[in-house]
Amino acid sequence: MKNTIKIMLFITFILLALLCIPSISNAASTENATDESTLRSAIENVDDGGTVEIQNNITVTGPIVIQKELTIDGNGYTIAGSTEWTSTSGNQTMFTAQFAAGKLTLKDIDLNNGPKYGVQAYDGGTIILNNVSITGFRYGGVLVNGGNVEVIDLHLGYNGTGTNNGIEIDKGAAATNNPTLTMNGTLTSDSTENVVRPAGNGHLTEFTITNTENTTNKVVIAGDKVVLTDENNTVISESAVPENVTTNTDETKVIITLMVGGEAVKQITIDKGATITAELLKGYITVADGYEVVGFYTNQEYTDEFDFTKTLDTDATIYARIGEISQEPETPQEPEEEPIPEEPKPDNNEKDDVPKTGVENYLGIAVLAMVVSLGSIFLIKKD
Repeated sequence: MKNTIKIMLFITFILLALLCIPSISNAASTENATDESTLRSAIENVDDGGTVEIQNNITVTGPIVIQKELTIDGNGYTIAGSTEWTSTSGNQTMFTAQFAAGKLTLKDIDLNNGPKYGVQAYDGGTIILNNVSITGFRYGGVLVNGGNVEVIDLHLGYNGTGTNNGIEIDKGAAATNNPTLTMNGTLTSDSTENVVRPAGNGHLTEFTITNTENTTNKVVIAGDKVVLTDENNTVISESAVPENVTTNTDETKVIITLMVGGEAVKQITIDKGATITAELLKGYITVADGYEVVGFYTNQEYTDEFDFTKTLDTDATIYARIGEISQEPETPQEPEEEPIPEEPKPDNNEKDDVPKTGVENYLGIAVLAMVVSLGSIFLIKKD
């Protein structure tokens, strides 16, 4: 009995001791930033996996390198590059996620102006862009430099000098990893030139493109081109893949150029090796009232009809012929015969409206007079 009491007291002591130990929270920390100084200190001090909350528009004077996992929540504010920019070891990109440890999520933020790129995923680093706008950077908006970039919601203004350079896929001379671009939402751009462009500097030998099941915009490979499409598979932008560069992709396409009246009205992508239908193509063509698509051809003279049973393995140009809607002549209708009116049937119950001549009345009076006279004579004789 005494041993049992001792055991119970011991267990009670242990429980009380555990209750006295401060609880440890697994929640990631959050740091706030209102200017460049507090932004840099917040990034340095926040726990791995934590969040930096932007509380004001901020101007930065040099690059920011991330080598931990964190989220920068812009809360709709802007981070802009100063005209007095200080380079660090040749890196002049505003935000860089560096090496495998670097995983930066940018959300609800605008990045404006800088001497090179807005963001860079370098050699195994990862950047996720969610409701981000990038514009006004001299070299380009996004650099996938041997790292991984995921686009959830990205808007690109004009980036580059002389030519637009939205998302550049590249691999630096010192990088050991191949770049990967994942489309997982929407990608819009103020320019249709080089929205997604593989670099041709000779260091890039291989890259990977992935499209999630629910993405709106896709980046696909069609022949020797990288193509950005909308939700209807219409081509928004295309850029050439440099020679001797291997592309790994889940979407291999061919481009169909639709011609109407000698002008290219639409470019669409379809799966390589697939067939198409006339109804599919008609859905991409707008015609004026009173006109219709009367056929599809492989030449502008409309002499060779397009074969819709043929699979498409390479890009194709298809000419749509437009014609007036044929009006079938109306069949003359025979005039309707007017109905012949029926003769009225006699009404047996109709009253006799013939005027009386009075003869019948006089005859009745004469008969009555004779009866009265005979009766009178009979009475006289009786008396």
